[in-house]
Amino acid sequence: MLKGKIALITGASRGIGAEIARSLAAEGALAILNYNGSKDRAQKVAEEIRAAGGAAEICQCDVSDFEACGEMISMIVKEHGRIDILVNNAGITKDGLLMKMTEADFDAVLSTNLKGAFHTIRHASRWFLKQRSGKVINISSVSGILGNAGQANYSASKAGVIGLTKSAARELASRGINVNAIAPGLIATDMTEAMPKDAREKMEASIPLQRMGEPKDIADMTVFLASDKAKYITGQVFAVDGGMSI
Repeated sequence: MLKGKIALITGASRGIGAEIARSLAAEGALAILNYNGSKDRAQKVAEEIRAAGGAAEICQCDVSDFEACGEMISMIVKEHGRIDILVNNAGITKDGLLMKMTEADFDAVLSTNLKGAFHTIRHASRWFLKQRSGKVINISSVSGILGNAGQANYSASKAGVIGLTKSAARELASRGINVNAIAPGLIATDMTEAMPKDAREKMEASIPLQRMGEPKDIADMTVFLASDKAKYITGQVFAVDGGMSI
């Protein structure tokens, strides 16, 4: 379905990003796994993809760095001639109550989660426009739709990703470029595994489907949005959350 496509996935060394990379590669894309400080984990995921018959590379870049993102995109185009799919998944959390949150913690989360998505779209759009094609899939969060106590910075960043998605979709649509967002709910990752058991169970009970999702649920939606099956869809936000945001 994606044979020959060049796909960059940010924050792809583990969790949702790693599963997205595996799924895109399984459909025939070359998955370029971006990481910041987790080279060994990114390399392990890339090796798993290659062992399964897929194509994968790794690429270090701190997405909060505007110039570094430009160099990363340019390097990909120089080596492969194009870029077809951009998945903005890189994200961090620095949770805390609003009244105690530091400015540094607020800025750090927005710099990676929101500005990071802007940086990559800004640089990749140059090539998408030349090609008159491209797919951007931004990973937002149900927290960006509903808000979440103790996550003012994270919720703000993910709500910002939704606004960025809609604006970019309007600007780029006339050149055949699709920009959409996915808003995951409670997904079984290292992050949720580290939650206190009672808190996790309470959250699960609030989900209409009564369970957490899997990274594959997000990856499957990403593959769909990256494919020609979604060529008439742009500027949309898809909540993959078991009904949490109903």
